[in-house]
Amino acid sequence: MPGATPSDELDVRRRRILFRAWHRGMREMDLLMGRFADAHVAELTEEEIASFERLIEAIDRDLFAWLTDAEPTPAAYDDALWRRLKTFHTHQKPLHA
Repeated sequence: MPGATPSDELDVRRRRILFRAWHRGMREMDLLMGRFADAHVAELTEEEIASFERLIEAIDRDLFAWLTDAEPTPAAYDDALWRRLKTFHTHQKPLHA
């Protein structure tokens, strides 16, 4: 994008992440990825944005299996952002307590 500053490009990337997180194709993943993106996209570092962009390219059923621990997370995806995403959706207490 001619004349774009790094922060301008970052804003475009954040908007793209938000859209793609909520339009996965599998409703469960829309909710899991979209809610996390809504809560954290504004504070992500450039490295975390790159990590999220890699996650967005993964197949929904694989992501869901990794999130639910039905399958181990491949090392290529098991980074700090992935662990934040998993923790975001981990409930240690009853939901209505």
